[in-house]
Amino acid sequence: MRVSTVWMQQQSLNTMLDRQSNIATLNQQLSTGKRINQPSDDPVGAARALDLGHQIADTAQYQRNITAANARLSLEDQSLGNVTNVLQRVRTLVLQAVNGSQSDATRGDIAAELVQLRQQLLGQANSQDSQGEYIYAGNRTGSAPFATQGATTYMGDEGQRMVAAGAGLQVATGDPGSAVFANIPTGNGTFTVSAGATNAGSVVAGATSVSDPSASPSAWDGGGYSIVFTAADAYEVRDAGNVVVDTGSYDPAHGGTITFRGAQLALTGTPVAGDSLAIAPSTNQDVFSTLQNLVTTLQMPNGGGADMQNAMNAQLMNLDQAMGNVTRTRGLVGARMNTLDQQQGLNNDLTLQYKSSLSDVQDVNYYDAVSQLNAQTTALQAAQLTFSKMQTSKLFDYLR
Repeated sequence: MRVSTVWMQQQSLNTMLDRQSNIATLNQQLSTGKRINQPSDDPVGAARALDLGHQIADTAQYQRNITAANARLSLEDQSLGNVTNVLQRVRTLVLQAVNGSQSDATRGDIAAELVQLRQQLLGQANSQDSQGEYIYAGNRTGSAPFATQGATTYMGDEGQRMVAAGAGLQVATGDPGSAVFANIPTGNGTFTVSAGATNAGSVVAGATSVSDPSASPSAWDGGGYSIVFTAADAYEVRDAGNVVVDTGSYDPAHGGTITFRGAQLALTGTPVAGDSLAIAPSTNQDVFSTLQNLVTTLQMPNGGGADMQNAMNAQLMNLDQAMGNVTRTRGLVGARMNTLDQQQGLNNDLTLQYKSSLSDVQDVNYYDAVSQLNAQTTALQAAQLTFSKMQTSKLFDYLR
């Protein structure tokens, strides 16, 4: 087999070029700190690095979403705290107003303050965030959710804006105003009590409750009833068809509790024959109507009687329902913020894991790279020396 000089030279040249290419690749890795600088360096590793990069970017976006959501929820929490303060002040004023020592003039002063508190409450319901969007408007964040034209009307929708806080995790960043301020159960949340318009006695309905809404056969059935006093110390309970379903005695000197079909009513005062109390299923009423009803009641001339007391007690229960609703909503806001905080910590941990995995895939091992560079440099020098020797070696030199 003959080996030509040209072939030997080409082989030596190819070897030097390979060594130079390897050295260039190693120098690039050392300068960039990356083992993979183009997909051909490691196709499988490049695909894995691309996937990890997407996961890191997604997690970074989740973190930005959480920051924005926490800011909006913090504003809602602050607003609900202000609403609670307003309602607590309203309750304090109502308790002052039902004191028997109040006069029409002082009750009028209380009513005037309630008007201002109602305006404050309306301002909180129309709160805006730093972007000028209304917090309680649902998805219609571009316009005020509550408008007053006589009565206060909710103009937003029932939507809740959601934010992606993690893979498969959506968290609400607000609550529609209808759920916070409007759709509030009246009375005790199950039924309401109102005094008859023609009552002549002094009987006043106080606290009410449902003792056992599920017990049979005396369970509360959600129907409409009336308590009609046949005498100062006796009453009948009648259903919506005016059929007597229960009777009992009442002590006008000490008051007492009337119980029927799971419902309980605490009464005080002295009724006269024909006085009545209507029991109806609870409906929904917005908090602005509750405050307006309180104002209207306090502005009644010659107030302070049983009719005003009954009206004030009824609205006081509505007010307590509104305060409870705000407290529950604030609890939900706090729960969402806790969820976001926990997810933020989890996202931080995931980011560290993704970055560590990405480093393992694409970052260069400097010790190995330097060792390989030294070895390739030595190999290149040897190839160059071999090529140089071959260039000076000829067959004619050997024959001489």
